[in-house]
Amino acid sequence: MRRGAPWAIGAALVVVAGVAVALTPPDIALTQAFSIRGGAGDAATGRTLTAQVRDAAFAERVSTGDWEADGNWIVVTVAASAPQTEVDAAVIIAALEVGDRTFHASERMRDSLLGAGLRVGTDTVGMLAFELPSDVDAGDADLRLITSYSTPQLDDVVVLPLSLDDLPSEAEIEIVAPEWEGS
Repeated sequence: MRRGAPWAIGAALVVVAGVAVALTPPDIALTQAFSIRGGAGDAATGRTLTAQVRDAAFAERVSTGDWEADGNWIVVTVAASAPQTEVDAAVIIAALEVGDRTFHASERMRDSLLGAGLRVGTDTVGMLAFELPSDVDAGDADLRLITSYSTPQLDDVVVLPLSLDDLPSEAEIEIVAPEWEGS
């Protein structure tokens, strides 16, 4: 029995080392952004942004003033505000994650919520349009809202869930300019 003890202890140490390596987060986790998740229909508040999905729908065409485009679109209406300061308060990047695919909000329309100034204590309600491939029409998605151009490091990202299965489909949606709620 004494001859097998070192082998058993060595095997146990190898297993413990393997578990430690498996549980150690990757280096990127040291500077990765924190996801602030909201519930379906609930607002989520991060350090630089408070946001809530008000409405969402598929559209075969989106338009704004003198511009229009056909395709498979999801238009999401979002109410957003700045929780602490209005300095640089705006949704700069909006991404829709569907499974392992990421789609960014279209910047082709001038009346999008992207870049619209946000106020403390007053919601700015605006629309974000995502052009999707024709095969994306169901499943669960996450709307990720970021308030700076650079990749957030050790900061938060507001994440709002969407169920694509429940969304209505419309022939055309007109993207309207963001407005302060109550104005």
